[in-house]
Amino acid sequence: MMDPKERIARRIGRELGDGDLVNLGIGIPTLVSNYIPAGIRVFFQSENGIIGMGPLPEEGMENRDLTNAGGQYVTALPGSAVFDSAMSFSIIRGGHLDVTVLGGLQVDERGILANWMVPGKMVPGMGGAMDLVTGAKRVIVAMTHTSRGNPKIVKQCTLPITSNRRVDLIVTELAVIEPFAGGLLLKEKASEVTVDEVQSLTEARLFVAEDLKDMI
Repeated sequence: MMDPKERIARRIGRELGDGDLVNLGIGIPTLVSNYIPAGIRVFFQSENGIIGMGPLPEEGMENRDLTNAGGQYVTALPGSAVFDSAMSFSIIRGGHLDVTVLGGLQVDERGILANWMVPGKMVPGMGGAMDLVTGAKRVIVAMTHTSRGNPKIVKQCTLPITSNRRVDLIVTELAVIEPFAGGLLLKEKASEVTVDEVQSLTEARLFVAEDLKDMI
């Protein structure tokens, strides 16, 4: 069986289009760049000020000024641009990002995301998450379906929310779910689980698409 994080990243890679400007958040989202379909050129942006972010560098070729959202060293592709945080957040807040892929702690039945704080615990903080969810044209959440057996897709978020905006897609290792005005639509499921099994691991109610497919 494929590693759950790799399965999530691979599936999200299929959501990206040729020429898209894409921001990848911390954690699972950083893996998405490894699964871009052949013939598709995607421009990756990091909120610390890069467009044209490339893969991880070879050992010994790290540049401390080139990092992704998770602080990992990255490379800059030919023709890339670097700029300050003010310009970077102007791009984000100005609605110029085609897609942002973010990790999630919870998503509720309205499609509202909580991903930046667990009260009483040391976590990285909001970073650019609030700006990204508000400003990007399309928001995709990449997260495992449960945490220590507890559902992460819930009726109502109990953690501080990131934005009042409904996200566009949720991808877990078990399902692809599209939030809409009436709730959460189950569009794809992992081949090794049934709809009932997905629902049993999901606190929020799932509506099942008439053309439900297996995840590829």
